[in-house]
Amino acid sequence: MSGPAAPNQRIDIWLWYARFFKTRTLSSKTCRAGKVRLNGQKITKAKTPIIVGDILTFPQAKNIRIAKILAFNHRRGPAPEAQALYEDMTPPAAEIRKMEKSRVALRDRGTGRPTKNQRRATDRLKNIFPD
Repeated sequence: MSGPAAPNQRIDIWLWYARFFKTRTLSSKTCRAGKVRLNGQKITKAKTPIIVGDILTFPQAKNIRIAKILAFNHRRGPAPEAQALYEDMTPPAAEIRKMEKSRVALRDRGTGRPTKNQRRATDRLKNIFPD
């Protein structure tokens, strides 16, 4: 007789159980396409084992989701049961929009695209390309 196996689970099954994807096929395709990161490393195999404490980063609709694995399950249960499997570490949408807006220089509406001279002046103000 062998002892109990290490507590781990396939990444595609866990993503499906946690209700991030509607079907297991969709979660497998996302993993095989290299769109899922496990602790910052890109993975390309849906059978990659995960353990409690791992952090997953993956696209869901138009958002990037970050989830810390807290537990495993043996079935795809109801939503409250699935939400207990992970800690959502995704920044709030308002914070993401704020970060995106800060990268773009504000211009008056209707002024068109900046000229080369205006763009260089903006870059000098931001110290993007020091002289």
